[in-house]
Amino acid sequence: MKHEVSAPLEIYIHIPFCVKKCDYCDFLSGPADRSRQHAYGKALLLEIGGLEYEIGRQAVSVFFGGGTPSLIDAVLIEEILSNLKEKFSVSPGAEITIEANPGTLTKEKLEIYRRAGVNRLSLGLQSANNRELRMLGRIHTYEEFLESFALARKSGFSNINVDLMSAIPGQTREGWNGNLRTVAELGPEHISAYSLIVEDGTPFAERELDLPDEETEYGMYEDTAKILSEYGYHQYEISNYAKEGLECRHNIGYWRRTEYLGLGLGAASFYDGVRFSNTRNMEEYLAHSADPQKIRREIQRLSQQEAMEEFMFLGLRMTEGVREKDFADCFGLSLQQKYGRILEKYERTGFLEKVDGSWRFTRRGIHVSNTILAEFLE
Repeated sequence: MKHEVSAPLEIYIHIPFCVKKCDYCDFLSGPADRSRQHAYGKALLLEIGGLEYEIGRQAVSVFFGGGTPSLIDAVLIEEILSNLKEKFSVSPGAEITIEANPGTLTKEKLEIYRRAGVNRLSLGLQSANNRELRMLGRIHTYEEFLESFALARKSGFSNINVDLMSAIPGQTREGWNGNLRTVAELGPEHISAYSLIVEDGTPFAERELDLPDEETEYGMYEDTAKILSEYGYHQYEISNYAKEGLECRHNIGYWRRTEYLGLGLGAASFYDGVRFSNTRNMEEYLAHSADPQKIRREIQRLSQQEAMEEFMFLGLRMTEGVREKDFADCFGLSLQQKYGRILEKYERTGFLEKVDGSWRFTRRGIHVSNTILAEFLE
């Protein structure tokens, strides 16, 4: 029986399929035929049906990530959302996002998404330069992205994110700035702009890459905030920029440690102070998804110390930083008591600043954020 639970919950659904794995990608994804995709969709529905103690929670956001969620049959997306709405109390104003790659969208798919309740689209462009797209191993051209973007607008999507990647091999600062302006001129509501990270085990890791030097990459990052601000975007997180009021609520939930439930192969969850993930083995997932307890792995109940570390590590990604009051409310001691030495050290060096009861990175501090964040981990 359903019951109302006041604490908000976010839901992530992993669709691990793509047309072709990009040369820089280390996500849990890969190509699959139609029958495999349908078998996976059925397994997802069984996992939703097998959930027990989460029943009745108010879902404030749903995010279909991948892989390429727009690759699978749109009716499966509709069926998944319908089942979620039966199991959870999905807020009337919930943010429901689907990631999509240019070249995988059609008018029919977009109409089904809208009918199902999807109200936010995230388009994986990465670059407005076709040479850079080929070098990254993307399956689409910039022209195909433009077609998908126009189709989404025509279908009624008024909240669109575009992903862009900087520090691509051979990319100049001027080239990156050109990509930014080209996309900003289109007026998407949100832009995710992040630097390429060469991950072990990817084709990129095996190659000699002509990567921009550190100074150029620094300049690209500073140019991003400056250029996008000219077009009305404000930076609210290390790599994310939005028009006012159109920040990605789902991702803010991650950084603010809102509880979330991950469904699908390898999906991670944070629920009742416990972090866990689903199995990464497809055969195991397909066989046992109807019993969620059987597919859960890496179960870790966070200690107070680990929860405090996460509070700092995740919260400082936001440009508004972490609030002293929130820390005290969560943990029963002041931020100064716990981390005063580290905060004051980096305030003196000009990398952290305190503004209206919140601690946040300065512009200079963002560039050395990984080093500073490591100091909060004991």
